[in-house]
Amino acid sequence: MPYLAHTANLQIAGFAISTMGWILGSISTGLVQWRVWHVANTTLITSGISWVGIWRTCFFSHILVSPNLETMYCQHFTVMDSFIPWEIFVAQGLMLVAITLGAAGKAVCVFGLRNVYQGTSSVSVTPHWFTAGGILILLSSISITIPVAWNMHSVVNNFSIPFPSRFGMPSSPEKQEVGAAISVGVVSAILLFTSGIFFLCYRLPKDFDNRVYPISDKDSLFSNSLSRSSALTGNSRSSLSFKHYLSATLNCDGIKNDAFVWDIDEKL
Repeated sequence: MPYLAHTANLQIAGFAISTMGWILGSISTGLVQWRVWHVANTTLITSGISWVGIWRTCFFSHILVSPNLETMYCQHFTVMDSFIPWEIFVAQGLMLVAITLGAAGKAVCVFGLRNVYQGTSSVSVTPHWFTAGGILILLSSISITIPVAWNMHSVVNNFSIPFPSRFGMPSSPEKQEVGAAISVGVVSAILLFTSGIFFLCYRLPKDFDNRVYPISDKDSLFSNSLSRSSALTGNSRSSLSFKHYLSATLNCDGIKNDAFVWDIDEKL
């Protein structure tokens, strides 16, 4: 089988990078710190800061939780809630799509790496595995970029969210900042995009067809010499077979020394 492990160094790096990007994307999806709202101290929000994520909103409250504990009070929302803005609605779906596409892309690339390092008979389709995996990973990167950029735009323009009264949140903050989840999402999208490009760059060597190693001519010539000398007996048989083998070996390797062969003939 052809040895192609040295041709996939960039793809090994791409697999490691995509794993990091996929993990960071999953973390960003679950974090609540997409938007950091600075609000006036109220009877409920005693810290003056609340966090708005794509699944819930949280803040510290000594009244709703406990006067002696610094514990977050959170309210969850879904796509069925009418007050959810479009950027959060889209983010809920696309972040889940991004995680799924990233996992599928990594799984497809594993088959390509398996063909490269184990030298299976299907090694010729390895570029197709890497191309498919790279496309899935690039789509995962795009699926993260859209909600991250959209929510960042909403933060910069200080858009409000009409929360119902049961959430205990004001409809608009005094000011808001980009949260850690968006920063993590940006890094995740960059890593996944880089990894996808790495996988799409894979090419088989130009001399791939010549790298399959059949039975060498040396071995076939030696076998023919033995078969031709099989009818001989005694010293003449062993001498002739050795001479044929020696001649075939020298000719196949491109090294022929007539003086050396003549000297061997004299001794035999």
